[in-house]
Amino acid sequence: MNESSAPRFSWWRLLRLCSFQIGSAMGDILVTSIWNRIMIVNFGLPALPVGLLLSVRYLLSPLGLYAGFRSDNTIFWGYRRTSYIWLGRALMVLSLPLLALSVARFDAARNEPLGWLLASASFLLYGTGTLLSGSPFLALVRDTMPQAHQGLAASVVETALIILFAVVGISFSLALQDYSLAGFWELTLATMLIGGFFWIFAIVGIEKRTRAAIQIAATTTRVQAKQFHATLTKILADPRTRAFFVFLSVATAAAWMQEVILEPFGGQVLNATLAQTTRYSSYWQSATALVLILAAMVWRKRRGELQVPIAQIGLSIMGLGMVLLTVVSLLAQGALVVVPLLVFGVGFGLYTFGGFQLLIVMTSDAEAGAYLGLWTVTILLSRGIGISLGSALRDGLVALTGSTSFGYALVFGISALGLFLSPALLQRVNVLSFARDTGRLSTADAHVITAEL
Repeated sequence: MNESSAPRFSWWRLLRLCSFQIGSAMGDILVTSIWNRIMIVNFGLPALPVGLLLSVRYLLSPLGLYAGFRSDNTIFWGYRRTSYIWLGRALMVLSLPLLALSVARFDAARNEPLGWLLASASFLLYGTGTLLSGSPFLALVRDTMPQAHQGLAASVVETALIILFAVVGISFSLALQDYSLAGFWELTLATMLIGGFFWIFAIVGIEKRTRAAIQIAATTTRVQAKQFHATLTKILADPRTRAFFVFLSVATAAAWMQEVILEPFGGQVLNATLAQTTRYSSYWQSATALVLILAAMVWRKRRGELQVPIAQIGLSIMGLGMVLLTVVSLLAQGALVVVPLLVFGVGFGLYTFGGFQLLIVMTSDAEAGAYLGLWTVTILLSRGIGISLGSALRDGLVALTGSTSFGYALVFGISALGLFLSPALLQRVNVLSFARDTGRLSTADAHVITAEL
């Protein structure tokens, strides 16, 4: 990409960037669908410490905001984005053997302190790596596309991740039918090798090495800190940005309360096997991927500023899915579980299609890394809070009610309430005025879009 001219749209480049998500999907399925199920169901450990470990990368999410800011302003090993991405992914690869070693310790002795220490170190490395690379990767996707296609590119990359979640989930469920330490090690090594390869392949050569003549001026750490603080203060001073922050926080926390407890719910309430519960995520993510593809076909020319109603409808359907899952938990009928998961997935697809384009709209060109870093931090932090809250509520409500099925049902019901509240919060965000003020829309275009809405 020539830094002196606007980038051209390229499907080949976009597909290469999508292959980055192969490793992301493999790592997340291993950690959030398999490891947590083994810990809670096979080893009989409480959900809260498991959820807190899974939340580490999300609770450390301010690091992602700073990484995005740094990639806007500081050349690192000759690149703006690429070096941050590869450094972060290298840490993620290094974290995976530690996770497998922790499982080995728990396999030998339940609740063993060394096992928790190894798991904590693994999640600290994994989380740090995710945060260092996440917002620079989104910024790289944005940098490599012309403005008219930036929202589409973000949606396609996210769609690829969700499709790969479904594919990897099914593949891993076939590879590991039931828990065995050897099987977990095999999946860990496969993730390191295959995922690591695609993390390199996807972005090598995408960003041209910056020449000395056009390098961003080096600044001291103190000056950078002041610039970072000033940029963040400017962003948060805008009431539209704050309203979007509140919306993202509530919607994300509500959507991901089920993350840690979904597979254990299948094992403890529905008596499902490890292979069956590993596919739960694949069910709703397959529906999400299908809806994202259809949405891209139908609304590919629809401006990002017009995506608010689509996101709102998606959130309402997600809430309905959680209501149905509440009913399944109360009835303890495993044969019915696929229906609410598919409904949730359909809603998630609509919300993701609209929401990711709104992320691009609620971003200015001059501070793209900082804005995307803020939205990444908001999503990750809220996801971590949702995961922790869901795990804590599961433990507390099961103990309080004395009923596993009723405890899980209450958690799913609380998730539904948050999802039903989110469309009203999105309505409070004045997306059109933000787009006009940042130069994405002319005043005339804003009037036309207002009339269409």
